[in-house]
Formats: sequence, C-alpha cells, structure tokens
Amino acid sequence: QVQLVESGGGLVQAGGSLRLSCAASGRTFSSYAMGWFRQAPGKEREFVTTINWSGDSTDYADSVKGRFTISRDNAENTVYLQMNSLKPEDTAVYYCAAGLYDTPWSDQYHYWGQGTQVTVSS
Repeated sequence: QVQLVESGGGLVQAGGSLRLSCAASGRTFSSYAMGWFRQAPGKEREFVTTINWSGDSTDYADSVKGRFTISRDNAENTVYLQMNSLKPEDTAVYYCAAGLYDTPWSDQYHYWGQGTQVTVSS
C-alpha cells in the first residue's frame, strides 16, 4: 500500500513557476514508477509526465515538454514536478500516481493522491 500526498499548488501569473511535490508513505516507493496527471474543469484527466523507478527514464505530454520537469528522490520518498513558463491552460488539479510501469495510461496506476490545485492567471 502506498499513500500519496501532493503539495505546492497555488495561484501564479502566466509565465511563472511552481514546484509540486508528492510525498509517498511506505518503504516500497523506489519500486514504483510515478506519474503526474491533471484534470481541468469539465475535462477528462490527462497525462502530464512519468518517471521510472530509478529516475533515469521520463516521458512528457507534448503540451508540457520543455516547460515541465519531473524528478524523484527515492531516499526522501518524494517525486517533484517543476513547472516553468506556466500558461493559463495549465490550470487544473494535479494528481500524482504510483504504478508498476512508467506509462501515460492512467489505468495503469494503482495509487493516487488527492490532488493539488494549480491556477495560472493571464
């Protein structure tokens, strides 16, 4: 069992930056791939980025490539999402998730956090 708690969301102006954190409980964090997903009002949840268990493989949605960076610290049981050059269309609730494989498919992730709101004003 893995419990995930996101933090770091907030209100930021377009062009600004935020760093989200996802703290995981349990001693098996390093066994899991981690992903970030987001859901905007009235839209389906969408893939943002994923990282494999060791941190040496990542993947990004085209919409965030070059602006967002995922990283993890297995010693601290934490995964991060650095978001730069934020745009109003990045406004959403951001969720972290843990799964066996670093895939863009949300149904492959077994554990989810409660989400953190990111709002980007124009």
